[in-house]
Amino acid sequence: MATETWLLLTYKVPADPPRRRVALWRKLKGLGAVYLQNGVCLLPQTDEHRRALKITENEIAGMGGESVLLESAPLDKAQTDKVIARFKADRDEEYRELLGRCGDFEAEIARERAANHFTYAELEENDIDLKKLKSWFEKIRKLDFYGAALAEEAAARLAGCEALLETYAQDVFAAQDENRPGLS
Repeated sequence: MATETWLLLTYKVPADPPRRRVALWRKLKGLGAVYLQNGVCLLPQTDEHRRALKITENEIAGMGGESVLLESAPLDKAQTDKVIARFKADRDEEYRELLGRCGDFEAEIARERAANHFTYAELEENDIDLKKLKSWFEKIRKLDFYGAALAEEAAARLAGCEALLETYAQDVFAAQDENRPGLS
C-alpha cells in the first residue's frame, strides 16, 4: 500500500487588511484544505492542488506575507488516520449543514401543500432552491477526498428532495385549469 502524501502550506500574512486574510482562508477552505493550526494547512497531493498552492504562494508574497510549501508524509498509519479523520470531519460538517437545508426544503414543500399553493411561480422558486442544493452537494462531494460518513445520507436525502419536488410539480400541473380534462 502506498503511503498517503499531502502538500503542507504554512504561511504568515500581515494582519491588515483583515479581508485579505479572510479571502486567503476562504480560498484554501474552498480547495478542501484542513487546518492543523492557524496558517498551517494540508491538501492531498495532486497536480491540481500543487498548482493551486503554488499560485497561492505567489498571492501570499504579494500580500507581503511569507509561506513555505512542503510535501509531507505521515510517520505511521495512526498519523495517516488522524489526518484523514480531519478531512472527513470537515466534509461531514458541510454535509450536516446540507442535510439541514434539505430539511428546510422539505418543510417548504409541506407549507406550500398545506396552504394549497399549487402555482407555477412556487414550483419555479422551489426548483431553483433544489438546483442550489444540488450544486452545493456537488461542491462538497468534489472536496470529499476520503469518503466522509454522511456522503451517502446526503445523496439519498437530496434524491428524496428531488422526488418530493417532482410530486409537487405533478400536483401543480394538475391544479392548473388549462390542464384539466374537459376544459378548454
